[in-house]
Amino acid sequence: MTTPGSRAPGRGARGDLFDPQCPTRQLLDRIGTKWTSMAVRTLADAAPDEVRFAELKRRMPGVSQKMLSVTLRSLTRDGLVSRRVEPTVPPRVFYRLTGLGLSLETALAGLRTWAEEHMAEIDHANTAADRQVDGG
Repeated sequence: MTTPGSRAPGRGARGDLFDPQCPTRQLLDRIGTKWTSMAVRTLADAAPDEVRFAELKRRMPGVSQKMLSVTLRSLTRDGLVSRRVEPTVPPRVFYRLTGLGLSLETALAGLRTWAEEHMAEIDHANTAADRQVDGG
């Protein structure tokens, strides 16, 4: 049995972001990039259908082919995305969210809602702080 501040075997203390084994920290390390969030959202919008690599790239303006490839490889490795290759010439590669990936999209949707409700306040605070630094 664990107590606050103690660890279960092989797991970080729940909510202890300073512990490298903390589940929240590990998740943020994996999905904390804009490209990961965009890829999950794009695949969620297409669910339950699959999306080809080129179509994903088209739907994610600004992402390089290499960055999209790295992002999808990571999401696939983590079990959030499934990858299917048709043995054609050239090969056709399709991606879709797994059930686990769809559950992540639900959590990310909450984060997007929070951002839409509060980013104006954060921008205002940044502007005020910049004015103080500039002597204004």
